[in-house]
Amino acid sequence: MSAFSNYLENKILLHVLSNTAYTSPTTVYLSLHTADPTEAGSGTEVSGGAYARQSFASTIVANAASNTSAIEFPTCTSAWGVVGWVAVWDALTTGNMLFYGALTASKTIATGDVFRVPAGDLDITLD
Repeated sequence: MSAFSNYLENKILLHVLSNTAYTSPTTVYLSLHTADPTEAGSGTEVSGGAYARQSFASTIVANAASNTSAIEFPTCTSAWGVVGWVAVWDALTTGNMLFYGALTASKTIATGDVFRVPAGDLDITLD
């Protein structure tokens, strides 16, 4: 995942080029999407069926960050559909999308499934 949201692009430009302070979030959350969130954060986020964004921590080396431990979503109690994208947010609900990207393979999440990202498998890179 290396795509920045419009929100984060603007915050970084203002911070670096206009000396406008940007306070990074104390906690970040991973979301699941059934439609591409795009830079505007307009895609369809999963909802219902016990779904909730999940917090995670990262290890950063050089120009890459990855999750330090597994990110596990609650057991799905009502089908979530075909998840093809993930995004990183600065809040558990609503908030601002920071990054987004497509999964290497879409995954159908049915009742009883648990969506899990193993430690080190969520990669955020800058080139």
